[in-house]
This record gives sequence, C-alpha cells and structure tokens, in this order.
Amino acid sequence: MKLQTQIPFLKQLKNSINYHSKMVLLGSCFSENMGAKFDFFKFQVLQNTFGILFHPTAIEKFIHQVVSKKVFSEADIFFENERWHCFDAHSSLSSPNKETLLSNLNAGIESTNMALKNATHCFITLGTSWIYRLVETNQIVANCHKIPQKKFSKELLSVVEITESLQQIISLLKTVNSDISIIFTVSPVRHLKDGFVENTQSKAHLIAAIHLALQHKNLFYFPSYEIMLDELRDYRFYAEDMIHPNKIAIDYIWEKLITTWCSKDIIPIMNKIETIQKGLLHKPFHENSEKHQEFLENLKQQIAQIKLEFPFMEF
Repeated sequence: MKLQTQIPFLKQLKNSINYHSKMVLLGSCFSENMGAKFDFFKFQVLQNTFGILFHPTAIEKFIHQVVSKKVFSEADIFFENERWHCFDAHSSLSSPNKETLLSNLNAGIESTNMALKNATHCFITLGTSWIYRLVETNQIVANCHKIPQKKFSKELLSVVEITESLQQIISLLKTVNSDISIIFTVSPVRHLKDGFVENTQSKAHLIAAIHLALQHKNLFYFPSYEIMLDELRDYRFYAEDMIHPNKIAIDYIWEKLITTWCSKDIIPIMNKIETIQKGLLHKPFHENSEKHQEFLENLKQQIAQIKLEFPFMEF
C-alpha cells in the first residue's frame, strides 16, 4: 500500500557539494533553516548578511549592491522607534547606534562580494511575490520595519517582472563568478497574512518565473515547496503557527537536499561531525568525574583529527 506521493529526484553529479565547496545562501527564512544545517555540519557557507530577504527584487537589489561594492552612508538609513534602520536590510541589522548599522551593512557587502567571487554554489530561496513600496519615494523595500502601513503601497509582482528580476540576478552573479552553480527554490513557509488565495497566487508567480529563467548553464531548481505540499501533506509537519515547517519537516527536506546535491563520500565525515557536535552539547551529571574527563579528551582528539583534514572547521 502506497501512502505517500514522492517527488522524483536526479542526483547531481557534475556540480555536487563536498567539504571543499563554498556556498552562499540568500533569501527567505527557509534559507536560514538550510543554512543552519550546513553550518551545523561545518560546510563553508555564508548566509544572508543583510538578514532575511523575502522577495526577488530585494534579493536583486542586494546582489547589485554587492557586485558594485556599494558603500552605505547616513543617507541610506533612517531613525524610527529609537533605532536606526535600512530599507534594504532586515530589522535584525537595525541598531540604536547608526555607526554600528553602517558598519554591519558595509561589512555585509564586503564579505558577500568576496564569498560570491569564490563560491561554487549559490542557493536563492524566494518567499513571496508581494512587495511594499514606500509611497514617499516610490522605493521598493526589503523590510517595512514596523512603520505604519499607510506609508506603503502593496503590490503583487507579475511573472514577467519576477522573471526579469531573476535574469538580472543570474547576470550579476555570472559577472563576478562565471562558474557558480545557482540553485533556486521556493520557500514552503506560507505567507497567510497576505491571504490564503493571495499566498497561492504569490507562490505560483515565483514558480512560473523560476522555470522561465532556468534556461542558462549551471542553473537548477530544488523543490522544497513541492516536498512540503506533496510529500509532507499533513499539518503534523507544521509548527504551532501552522505556517512554518517544523523540525521534522526541515530535517526531511534537508535529507532530500543532501541526497540530491551532496557527494556520497562526505556522508561519513558528516556523521563524524554530528557525533562531535552532539558531544559538545552534552551536559554531564558530574562535570569533574574521571569518566567525563575521558569523554572530553576523546572529543578533543576527534576534533583534532577532523581539523587535520579540514583546517577551516571551527568547533
């Protein structure tokens, strides 16, 4: 008896990920979920230096700023509710100190520029087709920073507009790194504040636009949205808010990603790293006991052995 529909996957052989791969992850909060997994297993990864970016035009603008090495100044930020903000970045970068915000913005541009030049893979996760435009300046913002909604107009990007934005993203990335593999995915997080029908329309526009843009070399699509809707078709795979995938769903999609994109020979290394990570999280009943000291010494030796082969890893 078959109780689940499963999406067929083709193993990536030519562009597979290993521990020598260097990755950049950009986009919605689902990219943070996968980024946390890559980070846990000690891959070389940089993610969202401007925080979560939900829609294609925000990602396009960020990549343009990175490629052109934009230097942010006080003219690019504003003060509201006792904090300094930037409309091009997530509120996680906002700060009560404007110098701190500017420093973090410019550091993000610099580190992402360097990472993209050396990256083997770039994962871009699109969250929504809905955008907010600041009425006063006509600027499309990456984040509204809880400013009253009356100051913004809300729009749905068309498939044509998204396709053009994605083509710009691809072109910009290829200008700094012609060999980079770009993997697009659509976030399975449901944006129900936009409305149920509106969320479906939004995701449909993203999916249609991605597949129109996937006509270049080294461009790929990973179906995280489809896995959530078709293979995990049950509310038990959602968090309590019934919007975000829960830990089981995230782990399941991560396993699919690893199976599809990662080289088989790194699995034993990942298992060793998982053992070390769990060991580091272990809380002993008797911290000073001889048995625990032996455990710590063994853990130290395991870390030293891994670092001999992969010096970039930090535990």
